[in-house]
Amino acid sequence: MGNGEKAEGRTHKRRQGSLNAACAARGRLQGREEERRERTTPAASMSCISVDDTCANCGKGSDAAGIVVLKNCMACRLVKYCGIKCQRVHRKQHKKACEQRAAELKDEQLYSQGHERPVGDFCPICTLPIPLPMAKHSLFEWCCMKRVCRGCDFAAQKRGMHDCPFCRTPCPRNDADKLTMVRARVKKKDPAAISFLGKKYFFGDLGLHNDIQKAVELWTEAAELGSIDALFQIGIAYYLGEGVKVDKKKAVQFWSKAAMQGCVQARHNLGGDEAEKRNYDRAVRHYLISAKAGFQESVGNIKQLFMAGDATKEQYAEALKGYQDAVEEMKSHNREMKRVHK
Repeated sequence: MGNGEKAEGRTHKRRQGSLNAACAARGRLQGREEERRERTTPAASMSCISVDDTCANCGKGSDAAGIVVLKNCMACRLVKYCGIKCQRVHRKQHKKACEQRAAELKDEQLYSQGHERPVGDFCPICTLPIPLPMAKHSLFEWCCMKRVCRGCDFAAQKRGMHDCPFCRTPCPRNDADKLTMVRARVKKKDPAAISFLGKKYFFGDLGLHNDIQKAVELWTEAAELGSIDALFQIGIAYYLGEGVKVDKKKAVQFWSKAAMQGCVQARHNLGGDEAEKRNYDRAVRHYLISAKAGFQESVGNIKQLFMAGDATKEQYAEALKGYQDAVEEMKSHNREMKRVHK
């Protein structure tokens, strides 16, 4: 059980190493901090304060008869319009404030969501979050697509159970059996299985031909079905140009979607992307979230930023304490027994 996981872990570590090198805390890759243009238009509708219930262009208000129905600007929600014509006329005047507020709303979402790890990061047996990196501290079961922590797997083996500790399915005997199990779940449109099969194509495991483009196709399908891991994998593909053309903007978009759903490594990578652009305040905000989820590398990056004068002592202390609290939360008797009996 978990033989394929070991091979994947080794190659994934090399792949992640390339990414970590690119996302170094001091920003070794060339980047350009996006400039925020100051608002110069004095009109009330151009501020980031919502205006009264009137059309921002012509001044019409909603009437009791419902003939005039005002609709919000969908980008910033600061102003309202009585129709598409007024919105187009007013666009040039409203554009700067609209873009500013839209960016603020996007940031509010990005930094306020994803502080809790997703369900798939928890062992289905002991229900505790799995330590990071999960490939090192858990086994991915071929039969049910569940990730079981090594503590629970160790406890099951001590009781003489050598089948899947979650669903009790006998372990596959060879790569062909493993692939059959995975494909059975893929046929049922299991997003975890589809994303997992994508990794097997990427690394050329289970006797499959190494096919990076096929991997990206599978990750795309899995992402559409709700796989957070697939979003993260697609982000790496775009960042490093694996099976697709290098597009760091798209990479950030996919990582943002994953991070807002609790993907810790995606959050960490967003911090690296901001750091390489010299947006250190934004980088630290990301790193703090991933550090508090138990990702040690994020603590290390905040430490580097602190030593370079780009993060405060308080931020480093907050990251360290948050990380230590997360580690304590992930401890269990069975996991400690597994660690001792290595």
